[in-house]
Amino acid sequence: MSKVKLSSLDPRAPKDLDKQDTKAATEKILVELDELQNLLYAEGKHSVLIVIQGMDGSGKDGVIRNVLGNMNPQGVMVKSYKAPTAEELSHDFLWRIHHHAPAKGMIQVFNRSHYEDILVTRVHKWCDDETARKRMAAINDFERLLQEHNNTHILKFYLHVSPEEQHERLSERLKEPAKMWKYNEKDFDEAKLWDIYMEMYEDCFAHCNKPEWTIVPADQNWYKESIIARALRDLLKGLDMQFPGMKK
Repeated sequence: MSKVKLSSLDPRAPKDLDKQDTKAATEKILVELDELQNLLYAEGKHSVLIVIQGMDGSGKDGVIRNVLGNMNPQGVMVKSYKAPTAEELSHDFLWRIHHHAPAKGMIQVFNRSHYEDILVTRVHKWCDDETARKRMAAINDFERLLQEHNNTHILKFYLHVSPEEQHERLSERLKEPAKMWKYNEKDFDEAKLWDIYMEMYEDCFAHCNKPEWTIVPADQNWYKESIIARALRDLLKGLDMQFPGMKK
């Protein structure tokens, strides 16, 4: 993909896009997704890996709940990646990732992912540029392995939220009882490193781009969810899947 400059990208929906029409269209897509996921599971020939990255408050959990939560939980797995454990740190950085790669017939969602090891680690100087380049090469090889040897189709989404919207959402966690459980005092400290994070993300997009990233405007949840739902629907429809016949 061409060089991405996140500061030049609008984090909101086009002004002429109707919110209610878009939400209605998304609801229809979600019905399609339920049927397509059932077909994916039944056919058992393909798998899907959905990578969701974004700053704190960009709405990763909401996407998983509202776009993927309507499908059969037998065929959708979600893995959220936090700071590595001591055991995980004693292995190579992809060790904890590969274990959760999707089996055929499954949709696997990564809430944060292997990309954290070339993002937050670089922002905090835990990983130098030379190591980061080696990790990028390993990530590209890993994703190629999944695609070429397990028929895995990868969708990578970066939720592009504005710093103003992020601040508002993080502040809500201090006020709204239903969101207080998400509060982490370190989130505001991380937000102060915004420019460095943007630089690291842009470098990630430039060097780990097969498959390419989808930059999703994320200031409005209804628009963000419509983009991701449509991308997954289009991918699954394009697989030309068929229900298997009766077993003899």
